[in-house]
Amino acid sequence: MAADLERFYSARPDGVRNYLQDLRELILAHDPHITEGLKFGMPFFLYRKKMFCYLWTRKESGQPYFGVVEGQRLFHPELIQEDRARMKILLLDPKKPIPVRTITSILQEAITIYTSGQVKLK
Repeated sequence: MAADLERFYSARPDGVRNYLQDLRELILAHDPHITEGLKFGMPFFLYRKKMFCYLWTRKESGQPYFGVVEGQRLFHPELIQEDRARMKILLLDPKKPIPVRTITSILQEAITIYTSGQVKLK
């Protein structure tokens, strides 16, 4: 799986690759219960073995984004739903610094959803 994750990151242009790898480190460092894997061909992060969030890029533009699985339960003003029923995303600009406060705030709000019993954990 580690090789598959490396292939995902290495297939991105330099600026986007570095940005996504920095995001990966930020997400993994946020909570010891967050682990990573590859699902649907993209880096997915699990919270206590439940799908939690992911990183992806738009096909048309290559713009990276951070997706939250239980996004419909979150009310962060910068998350957008578009045509997704369950997930919301945060569009990112790799030419700007990572919005660390925004992402950590979203991660914390999402963890609260998981730990409050709104999402069944094993």
